[in-house]
Amino acid sequence: MVDKGFLKAELTKMAARKKIFRAVLCVETGDGSFSWTGAAGGMQEDSRYFIASVTKLYMTAVLLRLAGEGRIRPEDRIGDYLPASLCEGLHVLKGTDHSGEITVTHLMSNTSGLPDYFFHKQAGGRTAADELMEGRDEPWPLERTIKLVKNLRPRFRPGAKGRAAYSDTNYQLLGRIIETVTGKPVGEVFREYLFEELGLKDTYAYSDPRDDSPVPYHYRDRQVWLPRYMTSVTPEGGIVSTAAEVMVFLKAFFNGRFFPKEKIGELKKWNLLLPPPGMFYFGVGLEKLFTPRILNPFKPIREVLGFWGQTGSFAFHHPETDLYFCGTTNQIDGTGHRAAGSAMIRIIKSVL
Repeated sequence: MVDKGFLKAELTKMAARKKIFRAVLCVETGDGSFSWTGAAGGMQEDSRYFIASVTKLYMTAVLLRLAGEGRIRPEDRIGDYLPASLCEGLHVLKGTDHSGEITVTHLMSNTSGLPDYFFHKQAGGRTAADELMEGRDEPWPLERTIKLVKNLRPRFRPGAKGRAAYSDTNYQLLGRIIETVTGKPVGEVFREYLFEELGLKDTYAYSDPRDDSPVPYHYRDRQVWLPRYMTSVTPEGGIVSTAAEVMVFLKAFFNGRFFPKEKIGELKKWNLLLPPPGMFYFGVGLEKLFTPRILNPFKPIREVLGFWGQTGSFAFHHPETDLYFCGTTNQIDGTGHRAAGSAMIRIIKSVL
């Protein structure tokens, strides 16, 4: 059993890191026999926060559920769902247009080769992230993203062996595919397919720039508030939730609530990625922490599965101990990811 005093100490360590101004940590066992939540800084245990790219785990749940209903096939090419105006010229590498080769699975696994509109350097060396972190709050709908991406060089051919590159562009396209298949905005699909079924009351797709209920996040020493941007990026990172409700979803995800539990194994097609917040493996709509054996040589930590969010949010499951972790450090620059990752590893080691 995890010691609650140890968890409180780990949360204190997280919040003591320079540039971490607020944090929340929730830890539970799969059977619910143990549950602990703590908050520090400018957060309460029930504070709403932007879960950022943890949203992509919710996307995986929706996509697999739609696949189970026969409405989406992962091996289908995206041109089967999206208009030619979006797809043509989307992926042109060395004079050859590979746009027609991109599949739903390529998008889910970040193996499409499409550039990331968020971090890819544009003319002058600037990125969309640079502008946003400096406080220039602008929406980035899919059409704007596609216009930019069609003028950028792809990273590699779709499905190239051993190649993967994290790209929010992939998930914007997946969001439009979901909308095409269901005839509904992706936020509404989240509500119907996930939030209502789980009885979540404080979880929603952020859609009103006047909504100031989520706690703001930080980029280094600056508080950042980007409501117009957050309303435009629902499929890649626009969900707001609380630690308790992320935990409800996380346990449902890994216990077969939305798709057969055995499907998790099919998501474990790992490629090692090296962006911020550090090394991790990306599968098919699922991430795995980088946990080399040297971290615990006599009792290997093995798999820690889930998802990171750019705002320092996290949602992970360690099958061997059946521990679940979620929360946020609300810091974009990577400091929070490192703090949360270290805390999860130490907590797992304490019970192995």
